[in-house]
Amino acid sequence: MSRTRILSGIVGISLALGIAILGGWYFTIPFGLLIYLGQLEYFQLTWATGLAPAAKTTMAVSQILIIICNFNPSLADAVFCVAGTLICFYLLFQPKFATIADISSSILGLFYGGYLPSYWVRLRYLDSTLSSNLMWGGFWPENGWDSVLNPASLPMGLTTTLLSFVCIWAADIGAYFMGRLVGRTRLTAISPKKTVEGAIFGVLGCGFVAITGAWYLQWPLAPLSGLLLGLMIGIASLLGDLTESMMKRDAGVKDSGQLIPGHGGILDRADSYVFTAPLVYYYVTLFLPLLKTLH
Repeated sequence: MSRTRILSGIVGISLALGIAILGGWYFTIPFGLLIYLGQLEYFQLTWATGLAPAAKTTMAVSQILIIICNFNPSLADAVFCVAGTLICFYLLFQPKFATIADISSSILGLFYGGYLPSYWVRLRYLDSTLSSNLMWGGFWPENGWDSVLNPASLPMGLTTTLLSFVCIWAADIGAYFMGRLVGRTRLTAISPKKTVEGAIFGVLGCGFVAITGAWYLQWPLAPLSGLLLGLMIGIASLLGDLTESMMKRDAGVKDSGQLIPGHGGILDRADSYVFTAPLVYYYVTLFLPLLKTLH
């Protein structure tokens, strides 16, 4: 692993931790920028295949979706439906007749590049209205390390977001290093460098971190609740990675971009996060309360 790749990873992790802790608009605005850059890379992939999606309209309504999530996450689903309608309306009145592929790639850009990632804003929003102690809806632990030792004093959105981030990092790191050390069996032709051994170690590493996190956060029926979360995140992050690899293969490119030194584009680093966010959100808002009733 090159020094540039390591330094870029350290900077990226530091920024992710910083905005996740602060929450509020400190999280939403940088995240909205990432959404914009990621969607731009996605549409560049579609243009490389000869498609003509409604890129500008999709990127604009996605930003509105992210902003709505910071005010009232429950309205985001309604905004998603309206945004899809606006995209089709835009394509309907273009000088050149839009194809089914143009419409499909536009809606996928909204769903994959905007709607699914918006769940990170929803996740971090949990308990934010009660815990905010900074301007612009931000939060900072007032008791310092005492807050770390007492996770119950921290917002649920913060602890769950950080746990999800660490689980994804554990899955990526475990899959990368163990795949290089002991990987022999190719996982899929979509991504030739990925191995079955690396994928297994990645999911197991993710599960270990999630179990530790569930115990630390005092979740009901830990370590079972942590294991289920870890398996879910590990598999979802792997599927996100493979999905982006499939799109790059169709476009005939190695990386989605060159924005991050040593890593490629935004999608090359954020692909593991796309499918993960909604699963974690509904896990902690629907499934964990159910476990509490059984505990």
